[in-house]
Amino acid sequence: MYDQKDKVIPFAEFVALIAMMISLAALSIDAMLPALGIIGSELNVVDPNDNQLVIVTFFVGMAVGQFLYGPLSDSFGRKSVILLGLFIFAAGTLLSVMADTYQQMLWGRVLQGFGLAGPRVVSVALVRDLYSGRAMARVMSFVMTVFILVPMMAPALGQLVLNYSGWRMIFMGLLFVGILLSIWLIIRLPETLTDANRRSFAPDVLWLGFKEVVCNRIAMGFTLVTGLVFGAFLGYLNLSQPVLQEQYTLGAQFPLYFGCLAGAIGLASLTNARLVGRYGMWRLIIISLISIVLVTLIYSPLVLAYAGHPPLLSLVTYLFLVFFAVGLLFGNLNSMAMEPLGHLAGIGAGLVSALSTLLSIVFSLMIGQLYNQTIYPLVGGFLVLMSIALLICYCLHRYAGVGH
Repeated sequence: MYDQKDKVIPFAEFVALIAMMISLAALSIDAMLPALGIIGSELNVVDPNDNQLVIVTFFVGMAVGQFLYGPLSDSFGRKSVILLGLFIFAAGTLLSVMADTYQQMLWGRVLQGFGLAGPRVVSVALVRDLYSGRAMARVMSFVMTVFILVPMMAPALGQLVLNYSGWRMIFMGLLFVGILLSIWLIIRLPETLTDANRRSFAPDVLWLGFKEVVCNRIAMGFTLVTGLVFGAFLGYLNLSQPVLQEQYTLGAQFPLYFGCLAGAIGLASLTNARLVGRYGMWRLIIISLISIVLVTLIYSPLVLAYAGHPPLLSLVTYLFLVFFAVGLLFGNLNSMAMEPLGHLAGIGAGLVSALSTLLSIVFSLMIGQLYNQTIYPLVGGFLVLMSIALLICYCLHRYAGVGH
């Protein structure tokens, strides 16, 4: 564990800064949701389902970037690599602002995601420099609690901008936030990776690190589980605008419903910070997965009875319960995957995040492209992916000794 913790900024400020660096990605995603249809219309998108690519391509860039930033941060330190990522994010934002074709917009989104992979991955490695085990899970729960305020407010902020300006001003707002975060990081946060703990960026050293991470059964098992869980959630993000705003005709009320549902994850993260010390990460993960599967099985007959268009109140209730369980999963899964990788925090955080994100993109694309003006793909995605995740956890328990 990092032996200069007393030199780090106050705990509350540390949590706020880490949360904002991680949540800039969420802001870049969720603030765009009310504008998806407008962007698609202005940039001549033919298939409405292709509007989801504004979200998906961001994650593609982030997944690719996550392979790189972890090893870079192990060699050159956390601060400089985070600042590099924020600079690339700014370049991608400007490219999207100036887009006059949908392809240019998507390339800008890829570059945005590639840039924000830096703050996303390295922030987790930075926390791992300072904390481990249940202490890290507690910190990440507080981070997630602050972080979730951004998804709750982001669609409303995006809608507010659209009410008074065009969708390009949303990107200008993102650029402004990125600049502010860079200044905050430069001025307030000291480097947490000591010279003694830095690793060479030589290919052979990197290969050994990658090999050790990939061969770690526990880390890769929880990476796969994270990909399944996040894949189901990303599928919801892809479908939230067409389902809530169009299928259920919520219109300008969409940000309000989206924010309330995001609040379930924030409430769960705050609850997790208190529960994890008492019950442990493993038990909370299992209870959460079982809860999602059971709630989905109970809700499915109602979905079938209404031919994929059940009453709005029932859908919101179902999603709130599911997202509360998902909120318990996020911080704990990441901490469980990183637990055996303390000596490889940078490479480990990069690989875990990259592989889980790539998996989630595949699963979410399957869910999104199956959309047919019903919620069958959404509910089915949660049932299938969470059931598989539960099966993998059973295998980890039986064959890798997790939870014994």
